[in-house]
Amino acid sequence: MGRKKQGKFVRPDNKGKDKRHKVKGKSLEAFTEEMHTALEASLHPEEGAEAPQVKLPCPLAMWELGHCDPKRCTGRKLVRKGFVRNLRLNQRFNGLILSPMGTKYVTAADREIVAQNGLAVIDCSWAKLEETPFKKMVGSHPRLLPYLVAANPVNYGKPCKLSCVEAFAATFCIVGFEELAHLLLRKFKWGTVFLELNKVLLKRYAVCQSEEELLAAEKEFLTSKPEGEEFDPFDVDSGVESMNLNRRPCAPEDDSSEDTSEDEAESNDEAGVVPHDEEEVTASSSQ
Repeated sequence: MGRKKQGKFVRPDNKGKDKRHKVKGKSLEAFTEEMHTALEASLHPEEGAEAPQVKLPCPLAMWELGHCDPKRCTGRKLVRKGFVRNLRLNQRFNGLILSPMGTKYVTAADREIVAQNGLAVIDCSWAKLEETPFKKMVGSHPRLLPYLVAANPVNYGKPCKLSCVEAFAATFCIVGFEELAHLLLRKFKWGTVFLELNKVLLKRYAVCQSEEELLAAEKEFLTSKPEGEEFDPFDVDSGVESMNLNRRPCAPEDDSSEDTSEDEAESNDEAGVVPHDEEEVTASSSQ
């Protein structure tokens, strides 16, 4: 009994696969438009709306390890407000991740990664680094932040000791999305002070297109500081704090809480305070 002759094999055209490879996320123009819309919705809520739900143009996320006081954690407050989602250990995040395990610094070149895939932070204590499971916080784009000074009440004036919201805002400023930095920071009484304290550095970092340029700008700033500064950027006073780890530790420190108290922060949530140095903000902070 004869076999049926096999026809010539024709490779499928894989149109679906080609389409998946060709399709990209939203354009930077569309992202910018959504950013403007989100800020306007935050600044000018509809009449009678007590707490409008503002949709951000990119996802924000956080691995929360439970090391800090819930009443002082800016990351948890942003989760409650619907701006940030919590990630589980071993859950992958495809956007930029601010982590002390990073080997590269955030620069303006990361703009598209943030626009397409978002931004995540790690919320844990400097004093518990050894027990923090960084390998279970998975992603392709870990980054460090350059030198910046904290404005949160727990660590005001200290370099490198940023809260979660300050880390988010710093990154947005560096990659050129300052309006999102304003949107998040205005949820805290002290929020826009962070931009004022760091406005010189923010301007310098924002124009750096490479890590080499950014580190050179950081070094120039640190070495040109007047002798009468309040603090030495490489001599961080020890204290109690727990915060988002967005860069390598400056020095070993005691455990503590991360941010301002919830009660203090809540009173400004819907106050509608418009940041006043908006056009001066363009970059972020470092070590």
